[in-house]
Amino acid sequence: MSNDPYAALGLTKSATDADIKKAYRKIARTCHPDLRPDDPAAEAKFKAASAAYDLLKDADTRARFDRGEIDASGAEQPDRQFYREYAEAPGNPYRSGPGHGPRGGPGREGFGDTSDIFSEFLRQRAGEGAHFSQQDFRAQGGDRRYTLDVPFLDAAKGGKTQIQLPDGAALGVKIPEGVADGQTIRLRGKGNPGIGGGPAGDALVTLSIRPHPLFRRDGSDILITLPITLDEAVLGGKIATPTIDGTVSLSIPKGASSGQTLRLRGRGVKPVGASARGDQKVELSIVSPPDIDDSLATFMQEWRKTNAYDPRKGIKI
Repeated sequence: MSNDPYAALGLTKSATDADIKKAYRKIARTCHPDLRPDDPAAEAKFKAASAAYDLLKDADTRARFDRGEIDASGAEQPDRQFYREYAEAPGNPYRSGPGHGPRGGPGREGFGDTSDIFSEFLRQRAGEGAHFSQQDFRAQGGDRRYTLDVPFLDAAKGGKTQIQLPDGAALGVKIPEGVADGQTIRLRGKGNPGIGGGPAGDALVTLSIRPHPLFRRDGSDILITLPITLDEAVLGGKIATPTIDGTVSLSIPKGASSGQTLRLRGRGVKPVGASARGDQKVELSIVSPPDIDDSLATFMQEWRKTNAYDPRKGIKI
């Protein structure tokens, strides 16, 4: 068992009793060995979660662990209330009647609903080394998780792609417009098959957005650094500018400077759930000519004599 039973359940010490029960129940439904017999990682996760739940479900035992009076293996000691209660009902922990119910009370006290009973049943059967057939119960199949690399423009504008599955089959994935890096999309019914006629689980696809050589993203805005010539900066004019939708015309004001940012309204991204697209922000970068000929050098020397200015005025170290 892990030295941190909270981590085994995906929780922290601030978790409530309801959080602990819910986390364990979720793992029991998806990782039980009878549901995933050929998945040793799922079995290990289930066993760790079961041992952690044994420790944390009891308020007194949990408090002793939190105070450092017992370690994680304290859940395995035979003098714990859990084992005494189950010893009183050998072979039939769910027998009705006073004093015969699990979870520290008569009957089924402590179980919020029948899914709790199902989770406890799975845990008990696993602990006894028993096996039961799929016809014994009906359950939803477990989820499958995938990671998918998505081109920048497909994430910004939406698109379609496929995931190649281990068995050679392909799973079609629709990329919604405006998805963000790290976002997970759910494909209903594309996970593991259900048990006993239950519904299939879902496919959870986490997206990794590839960088683009020109565009960057900031929330709903698209950012781009656009090189302009010296004469375009001085004289201004209209120049072609790339956007995620294609090339558009952008007006450069006279006397533009490097670092100045211009805005193209509505040329950004429409995030999932948003009502409108963001903007494209164009940062200007003045690029000098590759070759400075004599005529340009002479002109600038004469211009400097009568039009000198100090762009660094006011900068102090």
